[in-house]
Amino acid sequence: MHILLLASAFNSLTQRLHAELRDRGHTVAVELALPGSPLPEAVRRHAPQLIVAPMLKTAIPEEVWTAHTCLVVHPGPMGDRGPSSLDWAIHEGVEQWGVTVLQADGEMDAGDVWACVPCRIPQVSKSELYRGEIADAALEAVMLAVERFAGGTHAPRQQDADDTVGTRPYLDQSVRRIDWTEDSTQDVLRKLRAADSQPGVLDVLLGGEWYLHGGHPESVLRGRPGELLATRAGALCRATKDGAVWIPELRPRRGSGQPSTFKLPAVRALGDRLPPLPEHALPPLPEVRHRTWTDIRYREDGNVGFLSFSFPGGAMSTEQCRRLLDAYREACARPTSVLVLGGERDLFSNGIHLNVIEAADDPAAESWANINAIDDLVEAVLTTTDRLVVSAVAGNAAAGGVMLALAADEVWCRSGAVLNPHYRLMGLYGSEYWTRTLPRRVGPATAERLMREALPVSSASALRLGLVDRVIGCGPGEFAGEVGGLAARLASRPATASRITAKKTELDRLESATPLAGFRERELVRMRRTFDDPDAPYHALRRSFVHKERPPRTPPHLGPAPAARTAPMPSAAHVTGTAPDDVSSRAND
Repeated sequence: MHILLLASAFNSLTQRLHAELRDRGHTVAVELALPGSPLPEAVRRHAPQLIVAPMLKTAIPEEVWTAHTCLVVHPGPMGDRGPSSLDWAIHEGVEQWGVTVLQADGEMDAGDVWACVPCRIPQVSKSELYRGEIADAALEAVMLAVERFAGGTHAPRQQDADDTVGTRPYLDQSVRRIDWTEDSTQDVLRKLRAADSQPGVLDVLLGGEWYLHGGHPESVLRGRPGELLATRAGALCRATKDGAVWIPELRPRRGSGQPSTFKLPAVRALGDRLPPLPEHALPPLPEVRHRTWTDIRYREDGNVGFLSFSFPGGAMSTEQCRRLLDAYREACARPTSVLVLGGERDLFSNGIHLNVIEAADDPAAESWANINAIDDLVEAVLTTTDRLVVSAVAGNAAAGGVMLALAADEVWCRSGAVLNPHYRLMGLYGSEYWTRTLPRRVGPATAERLMREALPVSSASALRLGLVDRVIGCGPGEFAGEVGGLAARLASRPATASRITAKKTELDRLESATPLAGFRERELVRMRRTFDDPDAPYHALRRSFVHKERPPRTPPHLGPAPAARTAPMPSAAHVTGTAPDDVSSRAND
């Protein structure tokens, strides 16, 4: 079937549906709802058999929904209505929620229901929830609705008065506002989580207005409510009436007539405004015995080490790459035979930190420092010969983040993850040793195609292509446990010791033929040329990305994409764990 995805942006959910629908044999095109681009005309040009709107902030024109079946993904249970459904659910501490696929008509969120899938809401940020449990539920609901539509006999259910949960208004800053003298730590965390990653919680800090992004509990540090207590890894610790919270990122409020602002690590954003505060740094391999926040953690279980990291938005700045490299080197000094590298339930990595680069006094110099820092990290993984390294990809990965994962001996991927193994949409050739690792895994022709097409790849397609070695079918909350069990079994296998021994021999053989340094040098020559050229498209593309500027038209590479050109779907024998069970029509991620 030819399906048109109608969206306000090619966000994480739209990308996942694009990849999964192609996996199931559909031809898929994307049309972005942009100012000055009449949707009826675009729909006529695509001539779809079905329209699906995964994330749409505007109403579908009557001319479109009367001529085509339009299925809208709403991040709420049947009967829930309004533009801030997921925000309200987190804000109010709801534990059970759902995703509904309904047919567009003249009233927002009131159309006939084609599918509805329940899901739980763990205590995580909105963006993490959206990419995890909500996206899993949305995928299941959309696939069910598409199957029902293709069958031609299903009659969608009309919503009636008994179904109506209620139409909730937009969750504005008057409700999100934090009262530091009255709100408990849990209340503060709920407000912060409900506003992440957009719009943030507007607050007054050091005489200025800032949007707070992200929130994590701290159980030891204390102070006067609202007081700034400490810093750690670029984040701020701020006291509540009964505890404290860590805030990783800030965004200044946009002034009248001023350009749009963007998120930065909190300490970097405040700059000279920040008074002297103690830096409560943790060691590279912290043994955290109380409830606190850190973006890098390490633990051991028998012969397995687990080095986990979680950076906001998956972006890795120069400083973050260097700290992770320090932790990796210390982890490699531990007496383990298997080292698992990755996050526990959300994003793996999206490569270099474009926001930090954009804010630098010299973006070209910071780009160069950042790409070398992540290259150093990838090189350390590639040259580890005294243990097996496993990349645990719990969530999405893109660009250099994919190549970081590919540096490991094995790549284990959650079934809900989406990979974007390409660079060209940012005007970059790429580095992170991709010219060695990607062709070795998928072959030169497929590597070239992935780079050229610049389209998202589902976990199932990644397995078929050889990008990953294992797909773990489970929800976000179960991934770390599944990985732990698999890693323990890997460490206990008699063949593991011989594999470790063979790593050194194989690396020596490859180095004698095509040294790693040569791949890095050739990649960096092209990257340096781009960074140092002020007219290179990279600089304008980076600014547009950081400032969230909308494109003038739908990018050409999102035109009709055929079904995935790969082998048949993997059998259940290739997938471990339980099947995935599990959204925002107007949510941001």
